[in-house]
Amino acid sequence: MHTIAIIAFEGISPFHLSVPCIVFGDDLLKLGAPRYRLQICGENIGSVATMSGFRIEVEHDLTSLATADTVIVPAWRDPDERPSEALLQALKAAHARGARVVGLCLGTFVLAEAGLLDGRTVSTHWAWAGEFERSHPHVALNQNALYIDDGDILTSAGTAAALDCCLHIVRRDHGAEIANRVARRLVVAPHRHGGQAQYIEKPLPTSGSEDQIGAAISWAIEHLDEPLSLDQLARRAGMSLRSFTRHFRNKTGTTFTQWLLNHRLAAAQRLLETGSCSIDHVAEMAGFGSTVSLRQHFTRTFSISPASYRRQFQKKPTLEGAQQ
Repeated sequence: MHTIAIIAFEGISPFHLSVPCIVFGDDLLKLGAPRYRLQICGENIGSVATMSGFRIEVEHDLTSLATADTVIVPAWRDPDERPSEALLQALKAAHARGARVVGLCLGTFVLAEAGLLDGRTVSTHWAWAGEFERSHPHVALNQNALYIDDGDILTSAGTAAALDCCLHIVRRDHGAEIANRVARRLVVAPHRHGGQAQYIEKPLPTSGSEDQIGAAISWAIEHLDEPLSLDQLARRAGMSLRSFTRHFRNKTGTTFTQWLLNHRLAAAQRLLETGSCSIDHVAEMAGFGSTVSLRQHFTRTFSISPASYRRQFQKKPTLEGAQQ
């Protein structure tokens, strides 16, 4: 049985602790795969306070890391606080003997402090990206990735991305079918497309070239039903194509083509969820040009056809369905 040690500490977020517990605590035997053995570990056995005001009981100390197959560090309580030497040394020893080590969200800071990430590419929550890069210049941070699998070390971005990372580990250990069935039990997507950039707060700037880009982007969002090109937006911003392309990527975290597709897909989702017009009309209003193009992109991204998506969101649940 694969043993997973999850680190608990004073001030831990109950949600971040629960993510690996709920994913790896699933009764996989019912799905035809061996269960994981979970151990909640801390520097000391006993009661630990959470950030939500209640306490949890820790039954294993750090010596359990010596026999764990996977060690998971949930979101650390404060990126500015260096973890204890006891925890850092236990993580180093676990990794040195071959354990898989995982840092979820701000848990990446802990792995970096332990010296396990130098020369590697990692992910962490976008809001602390700048602080991470300043504190750990020898680690390559991918600010857009939801999670990074670097073989024996995995790291994830914030909150929901921890779910993505844990489901990926199940997929790696037991295959896509088992991971997909676990995801369905949790009522979450088995695999999310895109990166953190789609969730990062990016208020429109107030001056300079960035303000020109913001205005061009706002105009494009209002004209998704029209043919749009990078040249067209660059002209509206009064910038050269090369300069606009660079600033656009810095602002959005993605290419113009991908950004436009994401917004057109989102527009199609809203129309399908709230409107009653034909699929052909949805394709036209969202700017796909043809129903075939809408179906291809929509199905590839969401693993469901536009028509099925509409039925799913507009169908009123029956009493029997609500009880399932």
